[in-house]
Amino acid sequence: MALAIIMYFNFIKNRKIFFVISITLVALSISAVLFFGLNLGIDFTGGATFGVNYQTKVPDFSEVQQVLAPLGLGEITLQKSGERGLVLKSKSITENQYGEILGILGGLGDIEEGSENFQSIGPLIGNELKQKTNIVIVLAIIAILLYIAVSFRKMSRPIKSYVYSVAGVVALFHDLLIPLGIFAVLGKLYGVEINIPIITAFLTVFGYSINDTVVVLDRIRENLIKNKTGDFAEAINDSLNQTFARSVNTSLTVLIVLSCLFIFGGEALRYFALTLLLGVGVGTYSSIFLVSPLVFSYTLAKQKRALRIK
Repeated sequence: MALAIIMYFNFIKNRKIFFVISITLVALSISAVLFFGLNLGIDFTGGATFGVNYQTKVPDFSEVQQVLAPLGLGEITLQKSGERGLVLKSKSITENQYGEILGILGGLGDIEEGSENFQSIGPLIGNELKQKTNIVIVLAIIAILLYIAVSFRKMSRPIKSYVYSVAGVVALFHDLLIPLGIFAVLGKLYGVEINIPIITAFLTVFGYSINDTVVVLDRIRENLIKNKTGDFAEAINDSLNQTFARSVNTSLTVLIVLSCLFIFGGEALRYFALTLLLGVGVGTYSSIFLVSPLVFSYTLAKQKRALRIK
């Protein structure tokens, strides 16, 4: 039995409500990114990350900062990892400095043997990763544009297939900006960093969101063929009502798994899972409440413009 059951709902009639919600969330997210900025991890900026596991309990962060201050390492970010793990992130350091840090950390409590780990990324590698990440995102968006345009190339009534592609990409930016805004706030308040796993999660969200959108568009195509009156609004409403339960149920199963991963997956997977949680939630919303209403609004505006010209 479907988990999500609703009566017939007029999505097109209420589309302006959804547009206001989306515009508000996107505006807040862009403001957060511009005001707070994104807290990029050492994957992109270069630096060092190292950590240890203590046999008993992790020392207070204030105590760790105090004993490391004489080394002159600048700002050091501290995070807990599990119950007894401590992860430190700083600017690039030498092997001698790393040895000094381990000695100081060992003076604050007994460290488990073999628990030490160290990773260093130079600024050149960080900049290269930034460029490659931008290229991957742009290529993904272009591929999605082409995929929808080609898949629905015969769907020319009442508008060309490329309009669906553009609406799908607008929804992708919507799905990207809202989680980015949340991460900008988390970065400012809790020091959460944007790293490669989080970028990977965003790309995964792209695929999930488009998959949901394509299901809805495919149903619209079927209903346009069946709908002899040619009523575009009716075809969209029928399609969204027919696919609503399926979309919500599928997303709920994914969100349940991701919630378990976020709660029990440990520090390493926490923000990867959070990115997917936010992206899948927002992506499900956009595929139902945003893409098709956007297409309809464009069609309506085009028809009104044509009438004015006549």
